[in-house]
Amino acid sequence: MDGAPKSGHSSVKFGTSGLRGLVTDLCGVPAYAYTRAFAEMLKQDGSAALAQNTVLIGRDLRGSSPEIARLCAAALLDSGLMPQDCGELPTPALAYDGKRLGRPAIMVTGSHIPEDRNGLKFYRTLGEIDKNDEQTISAWHARLAIGAVPSRPGSDDRRAPESDPLASYKSRYLDFFRHRALAGLAVGIYQHSSVARDLLVEMIEALGARAVPLGRADRFIPVDTEALREEDRVLVRRWAEEASLDAIVSTDGDADRPLIADGTGNFLRGDLVGAITAKFLKADTVVTPVTSNSALEEGGSFARVVRTRVGSPYVIAGMTEAAVSSQGRTIVGFEANGGVLLGTEAVRNERQLSALPTRDAMLPILCILAEVVERGETLAQIGSGFHFKAALSDRLENVATEKSAAFVSRLSKDKNFLEQILAPLGALAQRDDRDGLRLIADTGDVLHFRPSGNAPELRVYVEASTPERAEKLLSWGIAAAEQYTR
Repeated sequence: MDGAPKSGHSSVKFGTSGLRGLVTDLCGVPAYAYTRAFAEMLKQDGSAALAQNTVLIGRDLRGSSPEIARLCAAALLDSGLMPQDCGELPTPALAYDGKRLGRPAIMVTGSHIPEDRNGLKFYRTLGEIDKNDEQTISAWHARLAIGAVPSRPGSDDRRAPESDPLASYKSRYLDFFRHRALAGLAVGIYQHSSVARDLLVEMIEALGARAVPLGRADRFIPVDTEALREEDRVLVRRWAEEASLDAIVSTDGDADRPLIADGTGNFLRGDLVGAITAKFLKADTVVTPVTSNSALEEGGSFARVVRTRVGSPYVIAGMTEAAVSSQGRTIVGFEANGGVLLGTEAVRNERQLSALPTRDAMLPILCILAEVVERGETLAQIGSGFHFKAALSDRLENVATEKSAAFVSRLSKDKNFLEQILAPLGALAQRDDRDGLRLIADTGDVLHFRPSGNAPELRVYVEASTPERAEKLLSWGIAAAEQYTR
């Protein structure tokens, strides 16, 4: 193993969901050291003993993931814990098996970011670690001050899992949805390099639909469900023209975020995916970040809408708070990227679905397709019933986090600069600085700048009354951000 610490500034850090960094920075001492820190936290608070000193490890299909998983296993062994190798599987499948068995888990994945980056997602037995846990892990990392990976024999002694986590994950949904719940549908499966690409085909066929595999890749493709590549849009529109399909579905790399398009190739925004899923599950409370569509409060579909910062840890904290305060019988969390989290048990047609407070692409995909069958309507018709504002998002790539933060800070503090930026938007009615800076004009238009928490990017979100207006706002917002950050 590579035991030499890398010099200079490291890209490895906790972001909106997990530890992320360049493969060249992460693969080596950092992967080993942060896993050791996670293990020490589990031992310190007694979690390791309750889990019989066992930790599950899973990974996505990136080329660097097997080696990073091996480093994680070595770190656990050196900490006195036993790693169980669950292989390649979706993040929510690993999380579900950990919750079911009472085992912590580590998922090796960079989710949607490019293949030159990767990451680690840490799970306690009840779900994702929170921000306090991140601080504890960082403190242990500093205390351990590991400068090299101890050399080990060629075998890393990883054991096979106690049960088949994919089988358990499949049963979770096959037991909840009625037999042939998707009968009559033809569903395209954009497979690319999603770790769930074969599982999606199996599940959709098992529930009675005809699955059409599309676009399987032999290299990793960074499909970002919140900022789609133009080539993905072109592919999906072409497939929709070539075949008679009711929907085309996919996920990001580790299958915790869905990608759903209707039969014409038009994509559903992630927050609309979350809203349809929550209504299907009869949620009375939804928890979602400030970037989700502002029409959620106005539509009357949910008794309560709780807003948070961007990132699944914040959504999970919001769901926990809502459950503790008894302000929601059925609580569903979702993000603008389409990730849906089930905060409480859901009951439908006298069938129960246990809580799974981690992002899960399978849940919204199956819920939305089942809704199409039950209502006999197209995805476009179902979506229009929520009266969402036209909303778009994009990102300015390769912008250092420091520059993005400086731009947003200047907007927040410099009134003249803010008025200059706001000129095409109109008079300012409200502002929200919980995560970046969200500006709401008196016309209802929205412009939101937010530095990414896990990549050198500046995210830009807009809302407007028409798609044409939203496109103009987004183009202008991206251009303005580029002018002041390059």
